[in-house]
Amino acid sequence: MSRPLSERRSGGTGEKMEAAAAAERGPAAPGGGGGAAPLGPRAAAAVPERLQRREAERQREAERRRQEKAAQAVQEEQSGFFAAAFSRERAAIEALLGPGPGQAEEDAAGQTESLEEAAARLQGLQKLLTDSVRFLAPYEVRQGQEALSRLQAALAARRQQLQPKKRFAFRARRKEAESAPPPAPAGQLPSESAPPAGQLPAEGEGSGPPLCGFSRAEAQTLELGPSELLQRDVLLADLTDCRVLLRGNPNTLRVRDCRGCTVLCGPVSTSVLVDGCSDCLLALACQQLRTHRTRDARIYVQVTSRAMVEDCSGVRFAPYTWSYPGIEDDYESSGLDRGRNNWNLVDDFDWLARDEPSPNWSVIPEQERITQWD
Repeated sequence: MSRPLSERRSGGTGEKMEAAAAAERGPAAPGGGGGAAPLGPRAAAAVPERLQRREAERQREAERRRQEKAAQAVQEEQSGFFAAAFSRERAAIEALLGPGPGQAEEDAAGQTESLEEAAARLQGLQKLLTDSVRFLAPYEVRQGQEALSRLQAALAARRQQLQPKKRFAFRARRKEAESAPPPAPAGQLPSESAPPAGQLPAEGEGSGPPLCGFSRAEAQTLELGPSELLQRDVLLADLTDCRVLLRGNPNTLRVRDCRGCTVLCGPVSTSVLVDGCSDCLLALACQQLRTHRTRDARIYVQVTSRAMVEDCSGVRFAPYTWSYPGIEDDYESSGLDRGRNNWNLVDDFDWLARDEPSPNWSVIPEQERITQWD
């Protein structure tokens, strides 16, 4: 029996709608059944794209971790090599600077030869540290620089001890005049004797050559010349609003607890320590620069290694530009390499983030730099 016309039309319309929906869903899964309907063409195309993106991200992350692990292994290997090489060379230099009992009677020529060998090896040790800074931790750099400072001080002390002693002609004097030492100039430090042969001075302490400098002065102009400074340790302490001119070649320089001072210094053979200063202007040329507990300072520097700051704020750096008659001779006697200046490479031991600049130091803009010092 045939269906009524209305039912046939309704059924035909329903069949067409189901057929259209089936075409949109795509072919049915083999075997039929009541499983989930397959995705349409556009949805089916989107799934592989998401999977591909997810797989690519996973591979990138795996590669990044692999590179980090490889870099860490290389850094640890380089650090281990540096530590072994540095320790070996340091021990050899200490042996040259501190003669044992069997070498106590060594002739002067032999001692001089040993010191020259120690100086050459010390220069190589400085280069090793400078070239290794990029992969060393900050505390390793600091330990290396402190060890170099002590060795350089011991070398200067041994050289001072080997200098020929002056002969004095004794004259008849009054007894009280013989016993009383000559008074030191106002504000100027008296000389201090060198430490025993082979003894290495502690961090921040003076080395072998006699100590000179100024202390406890206010609103004065203080000066020392080449003959007074040559290979001596210089200490500037407790100065306020002073202008200090050091034309010559010191062995080391320490600027401690100074306020509102200008310190202009010629080439320093080894290290400079600026500690506990505020609102000071300094011009320095040296192998090592360490700045501790210092606020609002401008430092014009030539330094052959990387400068260090610790517990500082508002410290600004620019290249060394001070000059005076005879500075070329002082550079020659200091041994500094004028072609190397790391004035803008500064390690801040209070700032460990490598991807962000330290807020404790900055570079002086060119338009603000001093060019005329007189």
